[in-house]
Amino acid sequence: MPDTVNQPEVNTPTWPPPTHLETPWPHIGAWSHFFLNAEIPVLAATARALEELRANEDDVDANRLTTVIQADPLMTLKLLSRIAQLRRPGAGTETESITTALVMMGIAPFFRHFGPQRTVEEWLAGYPEALQGLQVLLTRAGRAGQFALGFALHRGDTDATVIHQAAFLNDFAEMLVWLHAPTLALKIQRAQAADTTLRSNAAQRAVLGVDISDMRQALMKLWQLPELLVSISDARHSDRPNVQCVLLAVRLARHTAQGWDNAAVPDDVEDIARLLNAPPRVALAFLHKIDHPILEAASINGQRDGQAAPPPETDTTP
Repeated sequence: MPDTVNQPEVNTPTWPPPTHLETPWPHIGAWSHFFLNAEIPVLAATARALEELRANEDDVDANRLTTVIQADPLMTLKLLSRIAQLRRPGAGTETESITTALVMMGIAPFFRHFGPQRTVEEWLAGYPEALQGLQVLLTRAGRAGQFALGFALHRGDTDATVIHQAAFLNDFAEMLVWLHAPTLALKIQRAQAADTTLRSNAAQRAVLGVDISDMRQALMKLWQLPELLVSISDARHSDRPNVQCVLLAVRLARHTAQGWDNAAVPDDVEDIARLLNAPPRVALAFLHKIDHPILEAASINGQRDGQAAPPPETDTTP
C-alpha cells in the first residue's frame, strides 16, 4: 500500500469508543431499525480527502467531490441516503448519480452536514481480522462495479451509471455487519471456511437470523434510495437485462476474488456470454480486458491522489 509518512496532517475530533454488537437482533425489522440509525464510518483516505477539500471549499465543485466519494461505497451510501431525506414527499427518485446528488445538495450544505468523518480504520482498530474481511468486500465491490459497467456499456444501456452503482453498493449491508458486528461477521466467515459447501445465505441465517441480501433491500427502501437503484439491485427481477448485469458482475467478482481458476467461473462466463450475445471464448477475453480499475479502488489505509479518474472506455465490444 502507498506510504503514508508524507501525507498532510488533518485535525480530527477525538471519538468515543464504538460499541459493537455481540449478539444478533431477533428479526430483520430490528436489524433494519438498528442500521437505519447507526453511525457509518468511512475510509481514512476519504475522510482525509474531504478535510483537504473543506479547507479550500470555495474552489471545490461537484466533480472534485465526486472523485473522492465515488471510490468509497460507505460515503456513497451516506450521501444518497442524505439526499433522500432532502427530497420533497412524492418527488421522483428514479435515478441519481453522485454528481447530480451533490449539485442538488450544494457544496456548502454538503460540508455543513458532513463534518469530519469517523474512519473505518479507527472504528475497527481492535478487530484486525474484521478490517481484512471488510477490505475483501471493498475490493470485490470495485471489481463488481467495473464488470457491471462494462456489460452495460457493451449493451448500450442508458442506465449504465446506475447499473455500476448497484453492483458497487451490492455488499453495503454486509459491510455494515463487519463494522457493527465484527464478531458475528467473523463467525460467518469461519463457518464457511470450515465447510466450503456452506452457502453464504445459509451461514448468514444461522448466525444473524436473516439473509443479508434481504436486509440490503429493506434498508434501501427505508433510506428511500433512488427507485431504479433499488429495483436493479433486486434479484427477484433477474429476468431484466439491467438486473442481470448487476447479478452476473457481483457473482463473477466473488468467484474470481482469489483468481480465475474457480470451478464456478465457466458457468459465469456462459451466462455473461448470453447476456452480451457473444461466444463464450470472446466473452472471456472481454472480461479479462475490463478487469482493471476505472475508478481508484477503495482501500483500507490506502491513499488517493485527488486526481480525477479517467473516463470509462466506451469501446467495449467483444
